[in-house]
Amino acid sequence: MLNEILAIFPPNLKKTVEFYVTNHSHVLEEIRVRIGRPVEFTINNQPYFESYLPSAEDALFILNKLSQFSIYMIEEELKKGYVTIEGGHRVGLAGKVVTENGQVRVIRDVSSFNIRIAKQKIGISNQLIPFLYNRYWQSTVIIGPPQTGKTTMIRDLARVISTGIERSKIPPFKVGIVDERSEIAGAVKGVPQHTFGSRMDLLDSCPKAEGMMMMIRSMSPDVLIVDEVGSEEDCKAVLEAVNAGVRVIMTVHGYDIDDLMKRPTLQALMKLHVFKRYVVLSNSRGPGTLQAIYDEHYNSMKTSAEKSLIENSKG
Repeated sequence: MLNEILAIFPPNLKKTVEFYVTNHSHVLEEIRVRIGRPVEFTINNQPYFESYLPSAEDALFILNKLSQFSIYMIEEELKKGYVTIEGGHRVGLAGKVVTENGQVRVIRDVSSFNIRIAKQKIGISNQLIPFLYNRYWQSTVIIGPPQTGKTTMIRDLARVISTGIERSKIPPFKVGIVDERSEIAGAVKGVPQHTFGSRMDLLDSCPKAEGMMMMIRSMSPDVLIVDEVGSEEDCKAVLEAVNAGVRVIMTVHGYDIDDLMKRPTLQALMKLHVFKRYVVLSNSRGPGTLQAIYDEHYNSMKTSAEKSLIENSKG
């Protein structure tokens, strides 16, 4: 039961949400609440609508719950357009944007909420281990459009890397997670709510570029885990980390490796062959579907034997 999600809804809407949370929790991906429009539930990438039309009072109730009745507490989050709640669930916001000197100052009069359900799928990364581990973990980019399970995948990889796999004689390595949006570890007051091994350290709500350097200086990780890398500052930090001997496993938005080649900030890293593996995910058979794997020279690694291994691991 996702009680932390139910807690943000007003009584009029809570019963409807509770039905979906109770009966479809394992496949529920998103809950969208829009003033004056039917409530939308996304299950297995398909939308389902309920006839209840949320009011402005319902929206205010949700916003008050998110801010613990103090908008100032989430002022920084409102600038970014989302709030992360207990359990790592991310609530996206839309409404009237107030700008100052061309910069977003705040979103007010919030009219839409998108609650993205965070899930820990233990074992979803097993399909990648034969490709990503060879005496040590390979620096890897996980590519996919929204809702393809990128964050879920790196969360499980962080668990595996920090725990080790005894039967495969893979020892536990030191893992540093830089969790800018509090989605990977789902931390509450800095304490991860998801399951990881004993060799994991976390920087929660920390900007990626700065956090990677802080983590290297303070915790000397073997592997760094970061989500949604793309800015020039992020990419410079990734290069510094790799040059310091740290493996980096990160996610980026895209549909295939060709999308990365079109992005100037990532092009520089690719030309230097910083990454040894490129993993492409899709949602064709649900989040976490392995679409393709490439090596550092962009050659496909999915031989017929490996395809069989992947199919068997999906079970």
